[in-house]
Amino acid sequence: MNIDKEIASSMLNTSHAVDLKTAVHTSLKTIRTMLEERPDNEEISELTQKVELLLTEQTERLETINRDLEAFNYSVAHDLCAPLKRICGFTRALQQQYAGRLDLDGMDYLERIYKSSQHMNELIEALLQLSQLSYLSLKREVVDLSQIASDTAQDLRQGTPERTVEFTIQPRIRTFGDANLLEIVMRNLLRNAWKFTSRRDVALIEFGARESGSEKTCFVRDNGIGFDMANAERMFHAFQRLHNSAEFPGNGIGLTTVQRIITRHGGRIWAEGEVDKGATFYFTLQSCIT
Repeated sequence: MNIDKEIASSMLNTSHAVDLKTAVHTSLKTIRTMLEERPDNEEISELTQKVELLLTEQTERLETINRDLEAFNYSVAHDLCAPLKRICGFTRALQQQYAGRLDLDGMDYLERIYKSSQHMNELIEALLQLSQLSYLSLKREVVDLSQIASDTAQDLRQGTPERTVEFTIQPRIRTFGDANLLEIVMRNLLRNAWKFTSRRDVALIEFGARESGSEKTCFVRDNGIGFDMANAERMFHAFQRLHNSAEFPGNGIGLTTVQRIITRHGGRIWAEGEVDKGATFYFTLQSCIT
């Protein structure tokens, strides 16, 4: 996984991006100089057209690089699935067929191999899903976010019935969007809230919406462990964990996936929180109705 990120980082910092910045900066500086020294409308118009053409060309080149990166990540992740499944299969076979020949340490080692392979497989599946989000066509329809929230709350309660969790879900929050993708958004945000309130005797999780000027902002709020606002942007980057993975397991890609889906729907997402005082995730969508 680290190899993928290093390659991606180096590719994004190629001379294409440097050339774009240098060329645009030089062209704009030239225009600024002409405006000050020789305000010739014809020459300014010509230079402006050149800058626009340059921006178009460089944007296309950067989009091509991004497509290549997505295809590369997808290919690497896909090719890793088969050997990982074999590792898991052979590990289980060893545990079952040779248990009598292995001591407790040997069985423990096999179990660790199996769990690590399973975890890596989950990461790969998440990467595959993330890569596909850039190419999936959106099927827009009316989506009841409140209903998805209620269904998710019920599933979470059934999975861990011993916990005391109070859900507050505002009814009839609906939007136009892709139902499958928006369900991924809601389930990720609510599962995060469920996970990070696990230390509370009584956990509080709320889903609602508020008016923000001309747009409607949805939110998922909890009274969990919260986070330091200095790290607010990091949490939307892949594999950037703010909390110990041993205490709060996950693949480190959930919020990156959520952000990409929200962006594809013409919206944005951000978070507010305070250490040990809970967190709130806000998001907007291009078409939110009630």
